[in-house]
Amino acid sequence: MVVLLNRLPLTDCLQLCHRVVDGLCGREPPRRCDYSATWSLEEWLQLLRSLTALFQLAVGSSSSDDEVQAGLAGLGSSHAEAVLSVLRARRDEIHHALLDKTNSISSTTLQDFDWQLKLALSSDKISSLHTPLLRLSLDVREDRALRSVTMEMNRDELNTLISSLEAANKVVLQLK
Repeated sequence: MVVLLNRLPLTDCLQLCHRVVDGLCGREPPRRCDYSATWSLEEWLQLLRSLTALFQLAVGSSSSDDEVQAGLAGLGSSHAEAVLSVLRARRDEIHHALLDKTNSISSTTLQDFDWQLKLALSSDKISSLHTPLLRLSLDVREDRALRSVTMEMNRDELNTLISSLEAANKVVLQLK
């Protein structure tokens, strides 16, 4: 469905292809509202899928320019050359994005942590109840977005967490 690119002026075609690669690499993809006058929703989705698949296939299988040209049959020569120029210019970037997607077990990573120990006091039993609590704050990166997670744990919950982390560490060491 890349033939739908023929409806765009050449400069807009180039810009759209770069935005598709941006989306493939985890940055902001092209927005439908920018092209709603050019294509229907169905055409837009087909075009995005086709361009994304073309870039992934061309980079993933190390296709030559001639092989990519064959996949662009029906597209005007200047538009086909624009798609090829984007592919040539951003091949390494696409390759790294594809590697990141295939190599990542999970897209969630721990960025930073902080902890505090405080004493919880009950209002009616201030003198007799002294329960230590751990406040654990984690900065977690999920799909390039950083979010903060805060937990409060008593001693038993902390021991359970430590046991779980030790078990997870053993599994990771076995996988190496």
